[in-house]
Amino acid sequence: MGNDNLLMEKQFELLEQGTLATPHSILGPHLLNQGEKQIIRVFCPGAKQIVVVDLKDEKNYPLYFKGYQGLFEGVIEDKQEKFLYKLICEDDEGHTWSYIDPYQFDSTFTEDDLYLFGIGKDYEVYDKLGAHFIKVNGVEGVRFALWAPHAKRVSVIGDFNNWDGRRHPMRQIANQGIWELFVPGLAEGDLYKFELRTKTGELLYKTDPYANYYEVRPNNAAVVYDMRKYKWKDTKWMNARTKKAPYKEAVSIYEVHIGSWKKHDNGEFYTYREAADELAHYVKEMGYTHVELMGIVEHPFDGSWGYQVTGYFAPTSRYGSPDDFRYFVEMMHKNNIGVLLDWVPAHFPKDAFALEKFDGEALYEKANEKEAWHPHWGTLIFDYGKPQVSLFLIGSALSWLECYHIDGLRVDAVASMLYLDYGREGDFIPNQYGGKENLEAIAFLKQLNEVAYSKVPGIMMIAEESTAWPKVSYAVSEGGLGFGFKWNMGWMNDFLSYMKTPPADRTREHGKITFSLMYAFSENFIQVLSHDEVVHGKASMIYKMPGERLEKFAHLRVAYGYMYAHPGKKMLFMGDEFAQTKEWNEAVALDWDLLNDKEHQGISAWVKALNKLYTSEKALWETGNGYENFEWIDCENREQSIISFLRRNVETGEELVVVINFKTASYTDYRIGVPTLANYEELLSSDAALYGGSNALNGVVKATETGWHGRPYSIEITIPPLSMMVFKAKKKSVKKNTKSVKSATDKDMKEVATEVVANAIPAKKTIKSKKDKEIEKAVVLPKTKETKAKDAKAKETKSKETKTKDTKTKETKTKVKQQASNKTEEIIVKEKASPLVSTEEKKTAGKTKKNVSKAKK
Repeated sequence: MGNDNLLMEKQFELLEQGTLATPHSILGPHLLNQGEKQIIRVFCPGAKQIVVVDLKDEKNYPLYFKGYQGLFEGVIEDKQEKFLYKLICEDDEGHTWSYIDPYQFDSTFTEDDLYLFGIGKDYEVYDKLGAHFIKVNGVEGVRFALWAPHAKRVSVIGDFNNWDGRRHPMRQIANQGIWELFVPGLAEGDLYKFELRTKTGELLYKTDPYANYYEVRPNNAAVVYDMRKYKWKDTKWMNARTKKAPYKEAVSIYEVHIGSWKKHDNGEFYTYREAADELAHYVKEMGYTHVELMGIVEHPFDGSWGYQVTGYFAPTSRYGSPDDFRYFVEMMHKNNIGVLLDWVPAHFPKDAFALEKFDGEALYEKANEKEAWHPHWGTLIFDYGKPQVSLFLIGSALSWLECYHIDGLRVDAVASMLYLDYGREGDFIPNQYGGKENLEAIAFLKQLNEVAYSKVPGIMMIAEESTAWPKVSYAVSEGGLGFGFKWNMGWMNDFLSYMKTPPADRTREHGKITFSLMYAFSENFIQVLSHDEVVHGKASMIYKMPGERLEKFAHLRVAYGYMYAHPGKKMLFMGDEFAQTKEWNEAVALDWDLLNDKEHQGISAWVKALNKLYTSEKALWETGNGYENFEWIDCENREQSIISFLRRNVETGEELVVVINFKTASYTDYRIGVPTLANYEELLSSDAALYGGSNALNGVVKATETGWHGRPYSIEITIPPLSMMVFKAKKKSVKKNTKSVKSATDKDMKEVATEVVANAIPAKKTIKSKKDKEIEKAVVLPKTKETKAKDAKAKETKSKETKTKDTKTKETKTKVKQQASNKTEEIIVKEKASPLVSTEEKKTAGKTKKNVSKAKK
């Protein structure tokens, strides 16, 4: 007994000093003499006397001061079994308080929980670690749990204990480094942190890495939040999601930063609930299928745009609570809009209150400082080789997909994860085989994607990967990383470089606009124009375009038209859809007043029309088997910078003919080879007056049996300057030649399954008059509460279109050479007078005229 007493005294001393790792071993109820009686010990600094009250029979048992500051104990003679009790405490000034003793409860972690956590496969870890309301033995409370294997002692501190680390020390469970404490009686909204004593005796104050909610920055305490109470109303969407295969569907994404999409007049943010109604209406009316949200995962610094995360399981409190964010997601789903989230597992910031050296040693980051440091961003790199760290990240991903009904994650900076030498210019520590590949990160990404797709079917896992790493969007079983999609950064860089080039110089840059089709089906690509392209001096999309004002808008219409006609899913950053003039600034709302300007209205109407065409025409989004869905008509006309191609609905055989003119010259009677002898309807033209063009439209053109571009039939069309047109053969065709001639690049690069979906083709009407009124009707403004009543009334009345005769533009005939697939064929080209035709191009056209002979008809 002497040794036992000495051991007990030692534990009392450690408890008083705040270094005891096993407080439950001495605190709470303990049976004596093989259950004949029991002793209850309580540690409550500041108390003068304490009474135990049986919660069942309300019998009282006094405790006595033990001699150590705050330590009381008492023997219960008449109760042979443990019972639930509360404590009534009184201090020297006569103040009393009561609480249910946390140390009377056993651990709620099972052996399976601990085992799965240790090997990194407890995929419901977001329900285990952190702070969660649970019920133990009929008592409601909050279970706090934390992973801190190097700490000597961990306490939970908060409003409920005056931030005193002595009052609620946590128990360390087994050898997994998990600390746990169940605290009854806490309320939603209570603030808390963890106090950790390191091996060197230093005290650290850390916020909860697994918290569901945090204080609004600059404060950083975690907030107790009841995640059980929200009643979802998006069952229909969620049930349908399980059957979805997004790579087989139309996907047009609107990238949004809620904090700067719109602001109140006083500069305050919209809340999640305020943004939900307006944004859902706007996105739906513009025809997008998804929103991708930036800056939602909790982060302390606004200027990081949400890419330096400290709270991986919490929506930022800038805009509201977790349930407010759930309402936002639900509102999107009610409007048939998917919600994607930017998610950052590549690195984390060095904020002292968060993950850095969490328990006094490198825990979430690599122990080697050279490997841990991220040279690009001054942040820290996760140690993916630790199962618990990989589980932390996978648990975060699953919490968004399952607890918040997020429909997909866009994984940021994947390239920086894949390469050990990323940003290090040769100064790196190679892997075990001497290579530069980060094998641990690769294994993590594969595990992440396999788990996400298996547990949450129908979602999208998207990689922002900027290198030529192979098979990013292939299944792990096929040697891939397991993502569903990859941002097409190669296309984006070439495309923007080409569009910034003055038209007269585009001849030598022609390959930049066609090269992407060499690899377009090597991955499941998303064509993106993201926030990264309109910041840091890169200029807004409209100001990237060359020329004077009107020419810039024509260029932008062409740019977006090409993007939507190109194979791949689509993503456009907010503000780009109406030609925001300023670079994006996270602190300032978009310039919505620009929509009072006709040219900006035209861009908005054009993007809306592109979304409508894209989502309604399966040929534009069906994956098919690679090049079965795409076929060049003419990709070699570099002199005139005109390209043309087919987009094909593989199942029905329906084809769209896309013609794009990247220069400021215009043409009439321009011949294009087509596969079908039919009447071709112009479904869309960027030159329509509705979008800000000159209204040089084609309407319906009839194919003839004149072979062209290696095809048996052809059509003659008017091509306005800087224009994009889409034609479709009317269903009652005369004759179709099924033996189309494919180019050398038309071969399958990747097999992707097809889906049988019947889509109605919207009727196409040519607007020929009342330009201003039609533009106003096409433009979508963010819906406010004040306009909802008017909108509802307006929907009851259909506007009538008044047709007037088109104003014919004066034309002068000029003969120029057409660079077609068949170099011996020639056509007559009529140059139309246009304010977009440059003097230099007029001179070029004049020189070319001498070498042109009359085409055969």
